[in-house]
Amino acid sequence: MQIGMVGLGRMGGNMAERLRRGGHEVVGYDRDPAISDVESLKELVERLRAPRAVWVMVPAGEPTRATVEALAGLLAPGDIVIDGGNSHYVDDRRHGDELATKGIGFVDVGVSGGVWGLDNGYALMTGGDEAHIRALSPVFDTLKPAEGGFVHAGKIGAGHFAKMVHNGIEYGMMQAFAEGWELLEAADVVDDVEGTFRSWRQGTVIRSWLLDLMVRALDEDPDLSELRGYAQDSGEGRWTVQAAVEHAVPLPVITAALYARFRSRQSDSPAMKVIAALRSQFGGHAVSSAAGSEGLGADSPGADVAPPA
Repeated sequence: MQIGMVGLGRMGGNMAERLRRGGHEVVGYDRDPAISDVESLKELVERLRAPRAVWVMVPAGEPTRATVEALAGLLAPGDIVIDGGNSHYVDDRRHGDELATKGIGFVDVGVSGGVWGLDNGYALMTGGDEAHIRALSPVFDTLKPAEGGFVHAGKIGAGHFAKMVHNGIEYGMMQAFAEGWELLEAADVVDDVEGTFRSWRQGTVIRSWLLDLMVRALDEDPDLSELRGYAQDSGEGRWTVQAAVEHAVPLPVITAALYARFRSRQSDSPAMKVIAALRSQFGGHAVSSAAGSEGLGADSPGADVAPPA
């Protein structure tokens, strides 16, 4: 099958290569001319035979919106746009409606697999019309793992919604491994923390690919001293928590995991400054000053202030 691929970065480039290995003809476009097959989106569309399929693999938000808008002015009725990035499912609905007015199909695909997908395959969560999914099945069959790893989750938006929840679960799982590792390191009980994690890879209920990757990371850096305890979030965790609020679904684990990432970016917590100040005021507890010394103890002003009657 012939397909256009817009965005040839870490994910898009590997997906294009996997498709080529599977016998598909891929015409790739990227802003970097060194890796692009064509010089513009217009040339990409001209190189494709109708009905065309164009897979968009660019960052979520404005880059995706701008690309879909540009393709809407270049493609023809019967063509299909696939958004395989990490877009918000609400954006999918808008893109689908806008393209439908021109007779252009739209399919959203949540893609998981990372840098390992080239060899192992990508898990694909798709949303869109059944006829469009069926037309793209040769591409999906090549990208996915040999067994499983594919679902037509529902209408437009369902693919990215499923991927969003998947990533929220991923946040919680990673946080659990992280907290377990920290406790094992902190307690003077277990001598071989790395070996403990390694032993869990077989025969336990928590064995998983994430656990395999944890062991791999510890093999490379046993005490993780080469890393800073700073974690970004890519957006799906926030969207998962927002969706939970909108649907009144409690997500304490995923929410706490997201907040833990926020906390990792603070070198000095403003909230904890307030806690320290209040503890000093009502109980005269010792606190650390910004200069690093302790002060404001039992003899500090405020320690003897009586609570209101």
